[in-house]
Amino acid sequence: MARLEYRLADASAGHPLLYVYNHIDKDEISMRFACDYFVKDGVVYEKQSGALQRGLYVIYVRSAADESAAVPEGAGAAALGGGIRIELREFREDASTYPLLHTFRYTDDDDALLLLQADALEWNALAWNKSSTEVDEDRGVYVYYAVRATGDGS
Repeated sequence: MARLEYRLADASAGHPLLYVYNHIDKDEISMRFACDYFVKDGVVYEKQSGALQRGLYVIYVRSAADESAAVPEGAGAAALGGGIRIELREFREDASTYPLLHTFRYTDDDDALLLLQADALEWNALAWNKSSTEVDEDRGVYVYYAVRATGDGS
């Protein structure tokens, strides 16, 4: 088990501590390192960098005030059973909400991590390209935002 800290990416203020997780599994840290955004207490944070410092894992974030608000509680699939949930949501530029397309459920964190790191995926016989990923701690879910591939190799 390890320790993970989320710190504000503000060197002039000494990188203030936002959240700390003691005794966290390194696989979960890896999944969080793979995410572009972090949602906690209704605030969306954008990851700036991840670091290993003297045996401590740190994710530096800034408030993503220019990003859309967090997905409201209850706007996703219901939590059924244990495991890791990753929502596939369609990203649309300038949209206020992102439609839920599917919820993947994993019992193996390696499989979940591989999806979060994938630049593209196929779902429902369609190709999708990753826009971003997030860990939404408020809802207990990871989110994979994607745009439908155009068929021209993009």
